[in-house]
Amino acid sequence: MNVSGSALDYTDGTDTFEGYVAVPAGANGRGPALLVAHDWAGLHDSMKRIAERVAALGYTCLALDLYGKGVRGNPAGDNTAIMGPVVGNRPLLRRRLLAGLAAAQQLPSVDPARIGILGYCFGGLCALDLARAAPAGLLGAASFHGLLMAPGIEPQAPITAKTLVLHGWSDPLAPPAAVEAFAQEFTAAGADWQLHAYGHAMHAFTVEGANSPENGMAYQPAAARRSWLAMKAFFEEVFGTAG
Repeated sequence: MNVSGSALDYTDGTDTFEGYVAVPAGANGRGPALLVAHDWAGLHDSMKRIAERVAALGYTCLALDLYGKGVRGNPAGDNTAIMGPVVGNRPLLRRRLLAGLAAAQQLPSVDPARIGILGYCFGGLCALDLARAAPAGLLGAASFHGLLMAPGIEPQAPITAKTLVLHGWSDPLAPPAAVEAFAQEFTAAGADWQLHAYGHAMHAFTVEGANSPENGMAYQPAAARRSWLAMKAFFEEVFGTAG
């Protein structure tokens, strides 16, 4: 399916962000939409390609900008300096996620009551944090090799979005104890959650070119393929679009 892409500026009331909207060809009327939350490098070209791949499934897709317009990292470098302040301020991150959701809900091809989010690494944490915020219109959240730690923003509202965690079992950034803590947290919040764990998969298992097993990061084609198919089926269920 052909898609068209364009930049979209939006604001959280304090800062301006530049997202990327990918729309499937022939989109007619308002339909379900997916947000893509980027990895620690920001909204770079690989994240835009993921948005286009999502749009090719038939969804309007907004790739979020969670750092601010013009703030971009290096996909091949260390981006702790730009990610750290955002991860360390989860109320700020929540505000930015809600601003992105609101921006998507205003797009002419989007049904504002049928939104989902998926994210990678840092973006996986973002997907879970948007689910934790329990906003109206968010029906599903999928995390690819995401960070799992709870935000500590109290009190936690009931989590209404269905949630899918796609996890590499050998990911040192989310060891088994973190997985169990996630399960306990989301169970206590009443969430409809599921976990797919891929044996021998490390952090960043969907990232082609990732090859740093000594640091717990490596591309694993089988897990990448299986997780994409699982995400696709998950959102078909969430939106009731399965053929």
